[in-house]
Amino acid sequence: MAGVSRSDNSLLARWWRNIDHWTLGSVGLLIGFGYILMMAASPAVAQRIGASRDVFIFKQVMFLSIAALVILIISMISVDGIKKLGIIGSFIAILATAYTLVHGMDIKGARRWIALPIMSVQPSEFLKPCFAILTAWLLTQWHRRFCVPGMLIAFGFYAVILMLLKSQPDIGMLAVITAVLLTQLFINGLNMFWVFSAFGGMIAAFIGAYTVLPHVRSRVERFIHPNVGDHYQIDTALRAFGNGGLWGRGPGEGRVKDLLPDAHADFVFAVAGEEYGMVVCLVIIFIFCFMVARTLLKMIKEDDPFIILATSGLITGFGLQAFINMGSTLHLIPTKGMTLPFISYGGSSAISIALTIGMVLALTRRRIEPPNFFKKNNQPFSKRNLMR
Repeated sequence: MAGVSRSDNSLLARWWRNIDHWTLGSVGLLIGFGYILMMAASPAVAQRIGASRDVFIFKQVMFLSIAALVILIISMISVDGIKKLGIIGSFIAILATAYTLVHGMDIKGARRWIALPIMSVQPSEFLKPCFAILTAWLLTQWHRRFCVPGMLIAFGFYAVILMLLKSQPDIGMLAVITAVLLTQLFINGLNMFWVFSAFGGMIAAFIGAYTVLPHVRSRVERFIHPNVGDHYQIDTALRAFGNGGLWGRGPGEGRVKDLLPDAHADFVFAVAGEEYGMVVCLVIIFIFCFMVARTLLKMIKEDDPFIILATSGLITGFGLQAFINMGSTLHLIPTKGMTLPFISYGGSSAISIALTIGMVLALTRRRIEPPNFFKKNNQPFSKRNLMR
């Protein structure tokens, strides 16, 4: 595709010329790491549960292949198409998340999954990208027509999501969605008083979750007090990083995958650290940081408020998910069962993250046509209006 002619006006050629190649290449690297680490971590996990040695590898190859196709298709959609996809997707994801409370699979005391013939689906994974698009659309409607209370409607949807995720319970997912919403409100020009009030509300909510929810209290106490509770998984993961050193023990030579039940999912970063060392871990961290920073820097030159809000929300959720996974594995934050994007095993995670990145690529494509500025008092609706 590198040699696509300028005279080639096909859909694929135009897509290739206008897409962000650096972000697309970074996604390719993460998917490559996902394949390699799945081959390293999953056979031992499969054998422990009595399954075929390669079952997780074959499934993840299928999941990542679907994810790559989703990225390709979604990144070709227009901005208006992304709006419609996010709005419709939000309603579907909310209804599906509510369905889990009635007919969902109960795993370790949580109802987050819907059982399908091929895979189990976690609908709340799709709430992250879709709700970011819905919120951006509602907030820009507020600016376009003050008679539409976009911010209040966004808070109404958030209240519904809050109740659903609290009932599952999935506090980690709720924290990510809350952070994305606050980021979008801040970029939208929310008064600093309300920004600090929101942070105060998050602290109060955390204290409430610690007080009311036993599993939250258990994780926090294990994080704060090393001598309280079971630290087997995190201690094993930290030993794996120590055993790997700078360059790692070598492919297939790690031991953490034989000891941790979630070595292919929540603790796949520990497998990378033991077998490939700190250098590869730093490369993975750099790729995530590069994708987030590059996307946010591209927004400096953007004038469309919807694109600014939507893209900022999407990439914030992506970066937070990566930080939560790696931070909990390194014992920087309390443990939380959240996957490492494109690297951990999981169909819902891979496809929802692909949806996120596909939307980001679609919104950050170069556009030849002149920007469609929103009008307000016969003046272009620019970033000065957005940050007012």
